[in-house]
Amino acid sequence: MAYATTNPFTNEQIKVFPNATDAEIDTALDSAHNAFLSWRTTSFAERAKVMQKAADILRANIDEYSKLLTLEMGKVFGESKAETELSAAIFEYYAKNAEKLLVPEELPVANKDEGRAKVIHQPLGVLLAVEPWNFPFYQVARIIAPQLSAGNTVVLKHASNVPQCAAAMDKLMIEAGLPKGAFQNLYPTHDQVSRILGDHRVRGLALTGSEGAGARLAAEAGKALKKCTMELGGADAFIVLEDADLEKTVKWAVFGRHWNAGQVCVSSKRMIVVDAVYDQFLKQYREGVAKLKMGDPMDPATTLAPLSSQKAADDLKKQVEGAVAAGAKAEEIPLEMPNAGAFFRPVILTDVKDGNPAMREEFFGPVSMIFRVKDEAEAIRMANDSPYGLGGSVFTKDEARGVRVAEQIETGMVFVNHPTMVKADLPFGGVLRSGFGRELIGLGIKEFVNHKLVDVVDIDAPF
Repeated sequence: MAYATTNPFTNEQIKVFPNATDAEIDTALDSAHNAFLSWRTTSFAERAKVMQKAADILRANIDEYSKLLTLEMGKVFGESKAETELSAAIFEYYAKNAEKLLVPEELPVANKDEGRAKVIHQPLGVLLAVEPWNFPFYQVARIIAPQLSAGNTVVLKHASNVPQCAAAMDKLMIEAGLPKGAFQNLYPTHDQVSRILGDHRVRGLALTGSEGAGARLAAEAGKALKKCTMELGGADAFIVLEDADLEKTVKWAVFGRHWNAGQVCVSSKRMIVVDAVYDQFLKQYREGVAKLKMGDPMDPATTLAPLSSQKAADDLKKQVEGAVAAGAKAEEIPLEMPNAGAFFRPVILTDVKDGNPAMREEFFGPVSMIFRVKDEAEAIRMANDSPYGLGGSVFTKDEARGVRVAEQIETGMVFVNHPTMVKADLPFGGVLRSGFGRELIGLGIKEFVNHKLVDVVDIDAPF
């Protein structure tokens, strides 16, 4: 596995990083375990200072950090700044709330003979985080902010195409005052990842990535009887009912599918539109996509960035060709495209029928599937006809109706009148092949703690 920075706007390889040695892996695990032994007893107040400092550093140096995001994975600079701020907000959220989220819980026991019972939440130990490239800072922040706040320590295996972003997060936490070894970025091989996960001092795994990687590492974690959380992508439905405000809905649809160049697990990938407004929606959506502008992601005028790599663009093209070969119609929106870089013109797929492989796939880029359905009931059925269950959205002027529909969608998150969003104070996670477990808020901080019962019983209590 080669860790290298390749600018997606120019396809120029800028810097290569060597894989970690086995000795470096061993040293890192020793350091992470030793750090845990003291960090687990550090007060919430002291941990909070570190989290807040990390947030402050990100905000004070937002341009510097954001340029690194744009350099390594190509996202529009404005989106890079939004990601850096979101990461800061996550650190700040746990600085303010971690102690309250992990306060011991007094149990209402049935009678006094059961004693005075409570559940306390104690950290497990060293965790392995395996994270993807599409949000290089946010993906890391949403695991390390809660888990470090809980008293765990973390070793990171980041995506191979964002090694400088990974190193920047390592440096950030050192500068924020985190003890040596409590968070460490490594550049391991696949075999070394398995070795890390198999080490007895590593108590859990948090992974965001592909189904294949998730299935393999979840199996290894299961064999070792270690807790894990998995976020494995999605094919979010974007339901448009006949009473939706179409003009505003179309704007959200264009944004929901094309932010981060469509390389988002919770991007609006399947637009399910009732027959009464389908033709008008498709017309306006096509017009909205045609207004996007490809170009230098550092240029404020650019609204559609290149994909993360030329391989990503080539793979997406093959995926579209497979959908067309199986009967779908593909309409390429003729945006002016730079001569170099990993760019991909937006494609609208229609007439995607049962049996087409596209029905069961995730398109990680600016490819929209638009489905015509008869009514609300058919929209719900189609939304649930997916192997994924991450997020989704429902658009209607009747908010109560939107909530009723949302409650019937089999995903971890559903939004009414907005595409699936990510915020510091909202939970994130899915079901089915989108994975299991939750990140952020109290759900996230409690994923890797020991919920220990402590019960003080009168020694003279009856048997």
